[in-house]
Amino acid sequence: MLKHIRIIACALLLAGSAGASAQQATQCPLLPSSSGLQWQEQAQSDFIVCKATTGDGRTVLNVMLTARDPALTLSRALRAEKGSFAGESLYWYKPDMGGRELPGLDARRITTVKLARNRYAQIWIDADDVNELAALQQLTGNLDDATANFAGK
Repeated sequence: MLKHIRIIACALLLAGSAGASAQQATQCPLLPSSSGLQWQEQAQSDFIVCKATTGDGRTVLNVMLTARDPALTLSRALRAEKGSFAGESLYWYKPDMGGRELPGLDARRITTVKLARNRYAQIWIDADDVNELAALQQLTGNLDDATANFAGK
């Protein structure tokens, strides 16, 4: 009988901790409700990956918040538009595909930005077309810095 009570008590504790973790606030920047996007979050001890998906499941915006410098080499020749994230200025770059021209490449961008000491963001956009790209770049420019609470700062 005591063994059954212990099993039930452990099950209740596990159920309670699962509910508590499900209620934790997201560490991703807040998306405007009008965007129609929803974050899928993956968190580790030193980074968070936020993937914004559309209603049909397409991932169109990715933001990796990290304590480590992504050390991503972005060629000036691939520099495209100016932008911002969390109040920091940046340049968007066309992805380097080794000189190959792939379909849809004109609607993809990548960038990195230093937010503070040991706080970086790497952002990439995979839009369907240049109009969606422009909208996602504007949305990214309006995102707040949610990294203040992420582990590893």
